[in-house]
Amino acid sequence: MQSNHTSLGPKADKETVRRHNLSLVLRAVRDEGEATRAGVAARVGLTRAAVSSLVEQLLDSGFLSESGKTFSGQAGRPGTVLKVTRAGPAGIGVEINIDYVSVCVVDLSGTDRVRLTEHLDNRGTAPAEVLARGARIAARTLDSAAEQGLSPVGVQLALPGLVAGGAVRQAPNLGWNQVPAEELFAGALAEAQPAVPPLPVRSENEANLAALAELWFGGLGGIRSFLYLSGEIGVGGALVLDGELLRGANGFAGEIGHVVVDAGGPLCRCGARGCLEQYAGQSALLRGAGLDENAGVPGVAELEALARSGDKRAIAAIGEAGRMLGRVLSGAVNLFDPDAVVLGGIYRSLMPWLSPPADGELTDRVVSGLWPHDSGRLRASSSAGDAARGAAALVVRAVLADPVAYAHRTSA
Repeated sequence: MQSNHTSLGPKADKETVRRHNLSLVLRAVRDEGEATRAGVAARVGLTRAAVSSLVEQLLDSGFLSESGKTFSGQAGRPGTVLKVTRAGPAGIGVEINIDYVSVCVVDLSGTDRVRLTEHLDNRGTAPAEVLARGARIAARTLDSAAEQGLSPVGVQLALPGLVAGGAVRQAPNLGWNQVPAEELFAGALAEAQPAVPPLPVRSENEANLAALAELWFGGLGGIRSFLYLSGEIGVGGALVLDGELLRGANGFAGEIGHVVVDAGGPLCRCGARGCLEQYAGQSALLRGAGLDENAGVPGVAELEALARSGDKRAIAAIGEAGRMLGRVLSGAVNLFDPDAVVLGGIYRSLMPWLSPPADGELTDRVVSGLWPHDSGRLRASSSAGDAARGAAALVVRAVLADPVAYAHRTSA
């Protein structure tokens, strides 16, 4: 008789349980900022003796540090203060976008310790050269990290477009198709730092990583379900439900920039017509305001300055983009019912003029009636919520989840 039960896998042995508990203790200290052994034991539900043993292993492996004494006001000896180490393991995030490359290093506490950003027009440049540019910037960042005693254990690439299996399947605004990004970047980084042991390289869509940064570091409070939009030359999107990123069957969920607003509209680089980014992307905004649509960051700064001065054409261009955003967002809100919509990238600085028309469309079109005017559910992203930081933090979270797997790197 065939069983319908799914295999539960092998039972946990002592080593597996200890690895899990090491992660539990390390994450507890990280979440508290600083803690005592007794405090950790109370939080995680283990005995003080068990926690002390786990703490000693984490101290020896370089994941925790201790200092001073803390007095709880209760009977007993004062405890030493535990913190995640400021040196040692870290993550490096590399965002390669259409007109810039941003690299950051994040330590175990989630603090952004090193940041380098270069504004480069990557359109029309061979993918291998663009990735080599990113690798050279990353190499300089790694040098700065080493000066602070940090040892990044992995690289996470944040890339625009459809990313799966280590490759960029399609990035219309870069003109990339089937680019083995992880392989090319890893090779370029090894060439830039031949004396350094190679780091593992992973890749993910940039909007997904920006959304995770917003979840982990932004000002969302208790909000755990939200739609994130990244406004750049393209328009990226990501959906977080109950604190988990929705990737879809193939990892391509969130491509809201290619939702069709008007089937007879302008031709998009993806091959379709009338996509949202043709109305609300950076180029469309600058063109609508009479500015150079290829001006990049300076152009967006000029657009914001014009809007602040009351320039009618600039305000109208931003307003039209806001209306188109609102129409598409209302469909997504009706479909997924998130608690909030977060606008990042260039949208963040344009919110005073972008938000009212977008919010108006949402109020008119969200069928639940749960989007009243000025509800506060449409909000700007935090300054902490960028893709490079999200990428670096994703590496760090892997360390926190299984410190034993990275102990050899920190003690080398």
